[in-house]
Amino acid sequence: MPELPEVEALVQDLSKRLDGRAVVRVDIAAFSCLKTYDPPISALSGGMVDGVTRHGKFLDIDVSGTHLVLHLARAGWIRWKEEVPALPPRPSNKSPLAARIVLDNGSGLDVTEAGTRKSLALYVVRDPSDVEGIARLGPDPLADEFTVQVLGDILQRAGRAQIKGVLRHQGTIAGIGNAYSDELLHAARMSPFKPANSLDETELKTLHDAIRNVLGDAVKRSSGLAASELKGEKKSNMAVHGRTGETCPVCGDTVREVSFADSSLQYCATCQTGGKPLADRRMSRLLK
Repeated sequence: MPELPEVEALVQDLSKRLDGRAVVRVDIAAFSCLKTYDPPISALSGGMVDGVTRHGKFLDIDVSGTHLVLHLARAGWIRWKEEVPALPPRPSNKSPLAARIVLDNGSGLDVTEAGTRKSLALYVVRDPSDVEGIARLGPDPLADEFTVQVLGDILQRAGRAQIKGVLRHQGTIAGIGNAYSDELLHAARMSPFKPANSLDETELKTLHDAIRNVLGDAVKRSSGLAASELKGEKKSNMAVHGRTGETCPVCGDTVREVSFADSSLQYCATCQTGGKPLADRRMSRLLK
């Protein structure tokens, strides 16, 4: 799933590619992805791209004041095409193509979604805040306003909720997903199950530094990369996420996993839980 660093890199890449271009049309190949009807998708035709920005994990393309907002969800992606077909794509449940943005020089963007679980979302709105998911976003963790005090207040309000879940909740903090929450908790040497309101001042400062450093470093590594390179860059720089059974790069212990119904988390017991493995609750249920 694209998270803050990848979406920020997409903003940088697309800003260069779309600058000064006009949108000829936007073709919808998977009608389930389009979540709005007013303005219509045709309102984008003929508009000039005035800018590309990010709101958490939402990508926002400003087309002459009308905003094309994308949330790539778990398996969505954007693929740049130097030349797109002249004819609109035919709607198909078997094709990964969800939408195509055609530009005035014949180039364009294919918005795709792999797999059968379709959750990619495309919105056409007059103001980004008209998208409910954007309107309820928490603070951006890389903004200057995201101070240690702001993080502390967030964690105190969360009570004894597990800290990984708090970090991932977009209405609490914008842009952090499953992968980077694993990574920054590993960097902070904290258990993903640690109660949010249990951090002392030193731990709070450590977590804040980890958030800024892990996300900031990922943004720097991704800066200047084309969209086609971002997935590989992200995967190759993970310390624990997606590396179950491999060696922790910090201490040499084995990276472990906790599985849930539709996701999993990875962690290092030596670095994060005092050497104590966390219970894999899905496996525990199977063994009963």
